[in-house]
Amino acid sequence: MKRPNPKARRPKPDSSRSRKPAPRWKDGKRVKDPATEVPKADAASFPMRINRFIARSGVCSRREADEMIKSGLVELDGAVVSDYSTQVLATNEVKVNGKVITAVGGVYILLNKPSGAITTKSDEKGRQTVLDLIDVPEEIKSALFPVGRLDRDTTGALLLSSDGELAHRLMHPSYEVEKLYRVRTGRKVTEQEIGRLLTGIGLEDGLAQADQAAYLTPGDLTEVGVAMHSGRNRIVRRMFEALGHEVKQLERVRYAGVTTSGVRRGKWRKLTDKEVSRLYRAVKMKR
Repeated sequence: MKRPNPKARRPKPDSSRSRKPAPRWKDGKRVKDPATEVPKADAASFPMRINRFIARSGVCSRREADEMIKSGLVELDGAVVSDYSTQVLATNEVKVNGKVITAVGGVYILLNKPSGAITTKSDEKGRQTVLDLIDVPEEIKSALFPVGRLDRDTTGALLLSSDGELAHRLMHPSYEVEKLYRVRTGRKVTEQEIGRLLTGIGLEDGLAQADQAAYLTPGDLTEVGVAMHSGRNRIVRRMFEALGHEVKQLERVRYAGVTTSGVRRGKWRKLTDKEVSRLYRAVKMKR
């Protein structure tokens, strides 16, 4: 039997396997990677009102946090919280529904959602979710949730954040956040039908009206751009279906001023500080 050669080269590891990137070092200190480091709430943020702490953890909005406090679901260092004005220190332990939560710093992500991904944190049927596409440490991912919904077949701009209060306001109809869609139909859309999109179409849950609607390409009557502020379920698809059209492709190209430009389908990026500030202004919040 041939004995193994101890000097023989070992096979290279399979590069197709996912591996965590090696940490980078400079002057003897580890350099933090902003894409993977968990952004903890900074010390200057404390003391912090408890409903804000819960919202910063990504559990829910501040208003919903107040309801949890009212229901006795919130604990501070083992004691049930009943006072809405309770202040949290950086050294305190907060639990919601028996689970310890951490107020991470705001995480704001834009995903160019592909067709087939489910807009939810998890799926009981084991289907791919939008969170499966976000490659960040579990501590960050667990605090993220989708801002609004895109149905399974719809592609395009989807925000994910750990900022419960901002997300709640962006989804609330009173702030009239604009969404811009590109619609591809199976047959030509007439000018009269464009007019009906603008004047309103009666659906089972009420009148649906586009803020703007127009052909996107001269001579192509099967591709229409539609701007909406309504966030009702499958609203754009249902409007076109009510006109007798089959929607072949539906893409949200802009949400609250944030576009998918430069982000390939299925990929994501963090929002810039300027974009986050613009979102705050859109819903009348201060950073």
